[in-house]
Amino acid sequence: MFFELAFMALLIEFCVGYPEGLFRAVGHPVTWAGALISRIECRLNREEWTGRRRRLAGLAALALFVTLAGAAGWAVQRIFGDGLALVFTAVAASSLLAQRSLSRHVTAVADALETGGLEPGRRAVSQIVGRDPDRLDEAGVARAAIESLAENYSDGVVAPLFWLTFAGLPGAAIYKMINTADSMIGHRTPRHEAFGWASARLDDFVNLPASRLTGLLFVGAAALLPGASARQAARALLRDAGRHRSPNAGWPEAAMAGALGLALAGPRSYGGIETADAIMGEGGRRNAGPADIRRALALYRRADAILIGLSGLLALLALLAARAGYFT
Repeated sequence: MFFELAFMALLIEFCVGYPEGLFRAVGHPVTWAGALISRIECRLNREEWTGRRRRLAGLAALALFVTLAGAAGWAVQRIFGDGLALVFTAVAASSLLAQRSLSRHVTAVADALETGGLEPGRRAVSQIVGRDPDRLDEAGVARAAIESLAENYSDGVVAPLFWLTFAGLPGAAIYKMINTADSMIGHRTPRHEAFGWASARLDDFVNLPASRLTGLLFVGAAALLPGASARQAARALLRDAGRHRSPNAGWPEAAMAGALGLALAGPRSYGGIETADAIMGEGGRRNAGPADIRRALALYRRADAILIGLSGLLALLALLAARAGYFT
């Protein structure tokens, strides 16, 4: 278990995030992973190959991605894994979390809607969602931002923290590589459906624990947010999560919808193709706005505070257990 490492990484990212200057200078682990995935995909995903051969090529590519990510994480943890040097490992691990950037990008959508209206709102939300922004009205932009906040809190914070806690930096690095691969090639398009099949299925699997935990965090956060309903969040979670097209996205989205009294998900358009997704929650779909985005952000901050508290408690218990000799 890596409770102390996970807690330190979570605190570091919460406090300072990933410095913009560092990103401009050397990029980010996700951009490095993306560049690797793009290069390998261009070489191995050949249109003249049969679907079966492209699927096998995608599986081989995924094995390569996972091996490289795990090896990089293991090397950093091996070099900086003990004593005060653990801080360096925690700094590296913090780059795999996204508390601050997630909040910043979703806040930008609310700011754009409030100050500029629909068109700036569409541009802002296009930075965080894959659906067609030009087909969204103001309520659709607000719902898209809230859905992205709910799902990306699971994918971008809770899941990498979960794997960091139980599998160390190699586990978190492997998770992030799988998640990045899914976001790039795990689509049901003619080019990627066969090649990205393995990445999409593995991403579904590695996100199972965190998506359920995220839903529970939103239920707990709803009890701490005036005007939100923990009871409705739990009810929507139990009733709607399993009806979502994704085996994972429904859990945070349903809990968020129930907590805020909104209806999220439902029919959406990606690349001109309509998807008939189930609706999460029982609220209205036409009445969402920037104020609801800010309420969702308030719920997110409380859920994140609970997560930080739980991580800190586990780190403290692990430290006390180590001092008492339970791990010797």
